[in-house]
Amino acid sequence: MMGGMILVFWLFMIRPQAKKAKQQKQFINNLQKGDKVVTIAGIHGTVNKVNDDGTLMIEVSPGSYIKIERSAISMEWTANINKPVADAK
Repeated sequence: MMGGMILVFWLFMIRPQAKKAKQQKQFINNLQKGDKVVTIAGIHGTVNKVNDDGTLMIEVSPGSYIKIERSAISMEWTANINKPVADAK
C-alpha cells in the first residue's frame, strides 16, 4: 500500500516537474541572437548577444539594450509570442 502511494506521488508530482525543468534548461541553452523573448517581468525584446557568463543582451527598443540573466526568460510567454498566428477566415 505504501509503495503504491509513493508510485502515484512520483508519477503525478515528481516526474512532470523534472520533465518541465529539463525542457526549461534546454530552452535556455538554445537561445541565440535574433530570438524574440519575454522575461519573467514581462519585458519583450530580441536577443542581441549571448554572453559567456550566463547573461543575455536584449534589445527592447531600437538602440536600447538590457543585460539580463538567462534564467529570467519565461519559456511559456516566449513560446506564446513565437507561435504562428492562425489564418483568419
